Amino acid sequence: MARKLEGKVALVTGGSRGIGLASAKALAAEGAKVFITGRNEEEVAHAAAQIGFGAVGVRSDATKLDQLDALYERIRGEAGRLDVLFANAGGGEMQALGAITPEHFDQTFDRNVKAVLFTVQKALPLLSNGASIILTGSTTGSMGTPAFSVYSASKAAVRNFARSWILDLADRGIRVNTISPGPIHTPGLVDLAPTPDAQQGLLTHLAGQVPMGRVGRPEEIGSAVVFLASSDSSFVNGTELFVDGGMAQV
Repeated sequence: MARKLEGKVALVTGGSRGIGLASAKALAAEGAKVFITGRNEEEVAHAAAQIGFGAVGVRSDATKLDQLDALYERIRGEAGRLDVLFANAGGGEMQALGAITPEHFDQTFDRNVKAVLFTVQKALPLLSNGASIILTGSTTGSMGTPAFSVYSASKAAVRNFARSWILDLADRGIRVNTISPGPIHTPGLVDLAPTPDAQQGLLTHLAGQVPMGRVGRPEEIGSAVVFLASSDSSFVNGTELFVDGGMAQV
């Protein structure tokens, strides 16, 4: 049976663990030549080996524009183009309204908004006509979440990027969609709590907010990323695909 992404070239930023790693594995299994990035060289190399299929790991920080330039030069030299861009790198920490600092705000928006913008902008010369761009949003972008307002606002901005960029890129047939996970059992989620007991408590609390009664698995996001990357979603453009067990829908 033919693989959905045979011969395609894909980049997953933040691809060394969690959602990014699971998505990179799913893209590679469907035939894509996959590049991944992360900020820790050893972790990126280990992740590329886990992915297999000739995946290439590149140490790169999406908040550093010169590192983005170097990343795209490498992809240009090794593959010549990009057909799928999953701008997934990002993150954030919880902070109550009264404790938010300018540093907290700047760091969150640098990682989740500025980095996404320039990851996509700098990829434009490499993107093939008809390419698929996928942005990582979050259910928090459309829900109220205590002590998470800056992160939530950054993800709402990402959602609007997709709406606007489909107009900017219409003449090239490039689709831009946002995938918005609910709570997914990843290191990034677990690390929001400081101790093992608190981490388990967080997971139990979040599972109780999901109509399906559990948190999601990174592989479930990977399957949705493959859908948005492939021709199966050829008439899906500018949308927000919630993969959240129904959390943001009730």
